[in-house]
Amino acid sequence: MSEASQNTKPTDEVDVALVGAGIMSATLGAMIRELEPSWSQMIFERLDGPALESSSPWNNAGTGHSALCELNYTPEVNGKVDITKAVTINEKFQVSRQFWSHQLDHGVLNDPTAFINPVAHLSFAQGDKQVDYLRRRHEALSASPLFPDFYYTDDADKFAERLPVMSKGRDFGAEKVAYSGTPDGTDVNFGALTDQFLTAAKASGTQIRYGHEVKNLTREGGAWKVTVKNRHTGDTSVVKAKFVFVGAGGYALDLLRKAGVPEVSGYAGFPVSGMWLRSTNKELIEAHDAKVYGMAKVGAPPMSVPHLDTRVIDGEKGLLFGPYGGWSPKFLKKGSYLDLFKSIKPSNVASYLGVAATEFGLTKYLVQEVLKDFEGRVDDLKEYVPSARPEDWETIIAGQRVQVIKPASAPRFGTLEFGTALVNNAEGTIAGILGASPGASIAPSALLELLERCFGDKMISWGPKLIEMIPSYGTKLAEDPKLFGELWDYSQKALKLER
Repeated sequence: MSEASQNTKPTDEVDVALVGAGIMSATLGAMIRELEPSWSQMIFERLDGPALESSSPWNNAGTGHSALCELNYTPEVNGKVDITKAVTINEKFQVSRQFWSHQLDHGVLNDPTAFINPVAHLSFAQGDKQVDYLRRRHEALSASPLFPDFYYTDDADKFAERLPVMSKGRDFGAEKVAYSGTPDGTDVNFGALTDQFLTAAKASGTQIRYGHEVKNLTREGGAWKVTVKNRHTGDTSVVKAKFVFVGAGGYALDLLRKAGVPEVSGYAGFPVSGMWLRSTNKELIEAHDAKVYGMAKVGAPPMSVPHLDTRVIDGEKGLLFGPYGGWSPKFLKKGSYLDLFKSIKPSNVASYLGVAATEFGLTKYLVQEVLKDFEGRVDDLKEYVPSARPEDWETIIAGQRVQVIKPASAPRFGTLEFGTALVNNAEGTIAGILGASPGASIAPSALLELLERCFGDKMISWGPKLIEMIPSYGTKLAEDPKLFGELWDYSQKALKLER
């Protein structure tokens, strides 16, 4: 008998296996516990605690992405500002607010102030062209019921009063500036949210195995064999699961490929890392109170849209600027430098080559960012904070993201997709989440779609419970202002966001 087989433990059986202890697995687990409380669940996490990768509060912007301030969600098309994507994302974030509120009402979550806090969401424009765009964007969004109390100003005095940190040292006569937005934005600590979900999961009987890495997924009859390695002892165990969710961040694509899921054939991943400047000056931190998003540089991925960002983490206010793009072949922050090279397969070479041939802007942007030193990053900061001093800031490393490259298909090359993608097999027995922003913010909405795809035969019987969990389920709030107002007031109170 081989050493590997000697160290393989007997097979466990479980209804639902969740790979990764981040916000996606935590959210799906909570949903399934409500819908099918008798189903057993098991979570595997390669690190020694929850939410240590993309869900960590210092590895993402913590923006409750609802398209209030993110300019990349409102592109200009043929001279008009297109708000279609902004409305869609806002609708999805309302689902998150409702689900979190319901979980608080039922004791699954216990302290909203630990994971969500009110922070204004503002958009920033510089120069005549950007200011004109921002004014037209404001007009377009204000016409939607999902963007109430939206305001805009290009008045220098009002700008200076609302954004003193961005105004000090600014020559308002040299360049026109404006901002628009709302006080009703949110800062979200997805790490704290994940921790609350998983604490409740454990109390309900979910097994959580930290330090355990899923190495393979294979089909055996009507179930999945999940091969897991204990990273501390080297022991291998096998768990049989009726349904598997792969919420493993940058490693999700590789695991879905190992599982032989045909729907990911030809898919590839492009890793993008990042850095923040974090303020160490308490007076500066206290003087700024908003998430202020600007325009992306040419070639920059949407996750690199610059923003001066108020954070609330573990009850303490902070201030970040960035993110600055970087590059690493790792697919996780605590991954391997061989990740990218091991991911290249005959089936996705064309996808990689297609992106290499077409994404010159992104390549140029990343090279420039990688070569930038601390002084260069501070120079970028001065576009937002003209009086910025290097001694008031430090560099921290942000999380690692893997942008999805969709398969090449003649006559098109492979295409780099920015956003969040759900993939599942035809039988609905395995599914995974790929991509990045606005991922965590819209997790409940994305996972509702997963439930519809993978458990379609149960959706009728689950209907009453789904509507209890998410009262707007099946309704477009943009077309029902009265219901939007009622649910907004409900979630504001439940999440303690009332000012």
